[in-house]
Amino acid sequence: MSKTDVSRRGVLKTGAMAGAGVALPTIFTASSAAAFTNEPTGSSVTLGFNVPQTGPYADEGADELRAYQLAVEHLNGGGDSGMMNTFSSKALQGNGIMGKEVKFVTGDTQTKSDAARASAKSMIEKDGAVMITGGSSSGVAIAVQGLCQEAGVIFMAGLTHSNDTTGKDKKANGFRHFFNGYMSGAALAPVLKNLYGTDRNAYHLTADYTWGWTQEESIAAATESLGWNTVNKVRTPLAATDFSSYIAPVLNSGADVLVLNHYGGNMVNSLTNAVQFGLREKVVNGKNFEIVVPLYSRLMAKGAGANVKGIHGSTNWHWSLQDEGSQAFVRSFGTKYGFPPSQAAHTVYCQTLLYADAVERAGSFNPCAVVEALEGFEFDGLGNGKTLYRAEDHQCFKDVLVVRGKENPTSEFDLLEVVEVTPAEQVTYAPDHPMFAGGALGTCNSGA
Repeated sequence: MSKTDVSRRGVLKTGAMAGAGVALPTIFTASSAAAFTNEPTGSSVTLGFNVPQTGPYADEGADELRAYQLAVEHLNGGGDSGMMNTFSSKALQGNGIMGKEVKFVTGDTQTKSDAARASAKSMIEKDGAVMITGGSSSGVAIAVQGLCQEAGVIFMAGLTHSNDTTGKDKKANGFRHFFNGYMSGAALAPVLKNLYGTDRNAYHLTADYTWGWTQEESIAAATESLGWNTVNKVRTPLAATDFSSYIAPVLNSGADVLVLNHYGGNMVNSLTNAVQFGLREKVVNGKNFEIVVPLYSRLMAKGAGANVKGIHGSTNWHWSLQDEGSQAFVRSFGTKYGFPPSQAAHTVYCQTLLYADAVERAGSFNPCAVVEALEGFEFDGLGNGKTLYRAEDHQCFKDVLVVRGKENPTSEFDLLEVVEVTPAEQVTYAPDHPMFAGGALGTCNSGA
């Protein structure tokens, strides 16, 4: 069995897949006195960027890689410094991290947990990565977060929306900048009530893995609290590309709302199939049939084209935000790549800067020092307003956006419009909320 691996500077190479478990990096020899896993000893430090380069979330992965490369450029003193100029913390100086040049390795998660763990494991053991970040799947994030906890490195999660990432599967070495399913439900429910009323029958199609399960639970709970009735919940395989057989039963179910708990290519295909079946033109129970996409992105809207017009959902960030940090990032990313960044790009760029900043503030790459610097950290200037990394669960709390597909877009990038900026207070929950119960954060592992 083989895996795809990537060396420093992003040059592809192949090698045998490592065996199960996490072997100690090569720096740990009998004579070594390293204080923690992959302690940087030379003039550079290596970060591991683990993203879906193939599979249903590959578009998000491609944009993540662009943002990671931009973040490294800025950390090393190149370009216009982007959000380093607007970030409320001023620890970063554009001279790398702790004076060390930032280098990186990349890998393909394939949107598969086993492949993602193998890729991250290789970056830690073979390439000396001191931090792993990336991914566009909660199944991947949870798997890699667990591995990083075992290996004694920091995991800065990429796109992961499952409640479980900072709920029952939370780890002391992991931090999430992205919002979650509960937050989507809390932000969307008041908007859906105003638009569609309280007497609705909802049919859920749900990606059959941890993200889909908790997104379904969250949006169902939020809408049922309004008075909505849940007609059915149907799970769909992540690998599915044709959803016709899942859409057909909706027609005779009595539902007047279809909730697509799908993301990436899954959402593009299921929405396309729903429109082909004429759901958007149907009148059921005397009401116009509606479709809701709880987790939205510009990349998904682009893939679905005109089918997204008027459809509401939530998103973590959007390039049209006018705050100083968002616009600095849009300018920097747009100058380098020729188009605006996605929420995927924004999330991972922030995660890279936040890790580097935590190291600088801690004065150490030791993961336990980084954990201490990030727990309870409050900041501004990275988009979405004032932000908190809560110490109890390492979940980020900030404003959440409700968006809808534009009726008259001006370009292929101008497909979504923000209709509500939901303040962080409205989407904040107690650390022991039942949807997040079942796991302990534990203690940080430095690998020493």
